[in-house]
Amino acid sequence: MVDFLFNPNRTANASAWRLLPNGWDFVAFPLILCLIAMAAIGFHQTLAPMSTLQTQAISLDTAMLPEYAMRTTLRMLAAMVASLAFTFTYGTLAAKSRRAGMVLVPVLDILQSVPVLGYISFTVTFFLALFPGRVLGAELAAIFAIFTSQAWNMTFSFYQSLRTVPRDLDEVSRGFHLTAWQRFWKLEVPFSMPGLIWNMMMSMSGGWFFVVASEAITVGNSTITLPGIGAYLAQAIAQKNLHAVGWVILAMTVVILAYDQLLFRPLVAWADKFRMENTSSGTAPGSWLLDLIRRTRLIHRMLVPFGWLLARLARVPLKLPAFERPSPFGVTRTLGTRAADIVWGIFVVLLTAYVLYRVIAYVHTGVGMDEVLHVFVLGFITLLRVVVLIALSSLVWVPLGVLIGLRPALAEKIQPLAQFLAAFPANLLFPVFVMAIVRFHLNPDIWLSPLVVLGTQWYILFNVVAGASAYPNDYREAATNFRIRGWQWWRQAMLPGILPYYITGAITASGGAWNASIVAEAVQWGDTKLVAHGLGAYIAQTTADGDFPKIILGVAVMSLFVTLFNRLLWRPLYAYAESRLRLD
Repeated sequence: MVDFLFNPNRTANASAWRLLPNGWDFVAFPLILCLIAMAAIGFHQTLAPMSTLQTQAISLDTAMLPEYAMRTTLRMLAAMVASLAFTFTYGTLAAKSRRAGMVLVPVLDILQSVPVLGYISFTVTFFLALFPGRVLGAELAAIFAIFTSQAWNMTFSFYQSLRTVPRDLDEVSRGFHLTAWQRFWKLEVPFSMPGLIWNMMMSMSGGWFFVVASEAITVGNSTITLPGIGAYLAQAIAQKNLHAVGWVILAMTVVILAYDQLLFRPLVAWADKFRMENTSSGTAPGSWLLDLIRRTRLIHRMLVPFGWLLARLARVPLKLPAFERPSPFGVTRTLGTRAADIVWGIFVVLLTAYVLYRVIAYVHTGVGMDEVLHVFVLGFITLLRVVVLIALSSLVWVPLGVLIGLRPALAEKIQPLAQFLAAFPANLLFPVFVMAIVRFHLNPDIWLSPLVVLGTQWYILFNVVAGASAYPNDYREAATNFRIRGWQWWRQAMLPGILPYYITGAITASGGAWNASIVAEAVQWGDTKLVAHGLGAYIAQTTADGDFPKIILGVAVMSLFVTLFNRLLWRPLYAYAESRLRLD
């Protein structure tokens, strides 16, 4: 104050000096400008006329790979933003409303079981009609296809987190009279962040598995090819060009490392503060980009108003419609509530019966009973394949996931490798499997099976890592103090703590395996095509033929198998974990 009275210019100059950029700003600004330019170029290209897709054929020239990689990455980021919006809306409604959850959770099981090719078959025409004559329609169709490979996993994770928020924290928030809006942003979203971010990584990586189907779309006689890594890979496989496949692997590696360092590593480091524990977590994950942004002067000051605005929005005492929370076990509902539940249940049953009637009536126009029985037999074959592979994957990745999740420094090193392996499309292994099966006269029903779980086993790993990372450090110290070791430590401490996360991963892994069976049960390398018996191969073939009654039959049977499997196995386990194994 004295300094200001005797030398006001000095204080004014100091304030002005704090507004000038420092050395870190000059490092961060080019990164930000590159991201803005990339988004602007990608948006401008979506406004081009549809004729440009026909005149600009996919080139295997390696000089085109950077542009293709940029366009694929933009599509995946757009799908990720849409998946986040869907996750927060759908997951909250399913978790908060008991009656809505009766419908939304089974529907989510069905949605994740519907294969990407099933969505593409019916959504391409809609998006093309929405923006006639523009590339934007085809881009939205591709983004929606990638969205369907990302959103369900994230929604299951968020739903699981909302249902397992510790009761004491929930009671404290209600004791402070927080509204549902404030409780959502101040308690529930922060609590879900560690698990949600790891599932965002898995969803982003899992999207690569279906990027070929989303960018090289063939439905009947209609073919739409969008510039991107997926279309480049499809062209390389069709021409049996191993040199181009090698360049695809290199381009994918660069892109995965880029969004790991620029997006997910900062998010993991930022979300570490939301861990639920009373003691220090040891070595916290770090991010050079997050540290860089924090050290900047001008950019940091530019971001402060946005942070303040978001914080104010989270504190707005907004009154939302009251949700009927799921009743705790053992709580008796009133007579009026029971009557409303009966009416709602009857409505749901009637609506389901009507939808089934319409589906059966349409399928019956082109499919006989013998075909239906044949498809059910194929469904049982794929079911056996999925069950065996998920069990083997669990035996491998649950112990490794716990090992990684309990060691933040190790998780930081393993994270980019796990993302790359999760993103590695099974299509790149088609040449190896096809040539080996043909060379040694192997059985495709057995040796094509690993391709089914190649991209989906990582759902288990990422969710177990998320569960182990979120496991309170004070619980671990208590187990150490009581000398709980070996199998007793797994049975009484760690497995109960990660079980909700594992079940979430297993649900999405099994659903993803059914989806992946469409790609993995019918593989092609040039003119050589191998087909394994199963429902996935059936859907792939009928989609290529454009036979819509058979497409719907295959998708409906797959959805039925996945839904029943979830209802009979995973949901009872999930209810047990939710009621008996909460970290309260």
